[in-house]
Amino acid sequence: MIRIIAGGKKNMGEYGQLIQDYEKRARKPFDITWQFFEEEKLGEYLKKWPFSPERYVIVADERGKIISSPEFSEKLEEAFNQSKEVVIIIGGAYGVSKEVREKADFVWSFSKLVFPHMIARLIVAEQIYRAQEISRGGKYHHE
Repeated sequence: MIRIIAGGKKNMGEYGQLIQDYEKRARKPFDITWQFFEEEKLGEYLKKWPFSPERYVIVADERGKIISSPEFSEKLEEAFNQSKEVVIIIGGAYGVSKEVREKADFVWSFSKLVFPHMIARLIVAEQIYRAQEISRGGKYHHE
């Protein structure tokens, strides 16, 4: 299971149905669970949150590394093969602290563009589903 910790409002508005569509398609170990925090509470939660070797933590952040979908799939597969819990952190409008980025195993940028956090949630859900399909050799992803 992949846990996504997201800052901002729990209500996903018009993006909610699209995100749920990808969630419904995701199968173990690519299934998704969400944990939402109001933006001001997310930072406090992450200060106390236990980063550990049993987790593979990915932070979605514009200052991260841009990778391809197959590379993302490989990162998830590697974590699953090591029996690690995969956690993806999506900050709110102001992202996450430098300390959180430094503690993460990987800081992931979707592009050089900046996206609202609701669109970031949709991108993450879609990329998890795409990673699943790449991993299983499905036809969803083509190169």
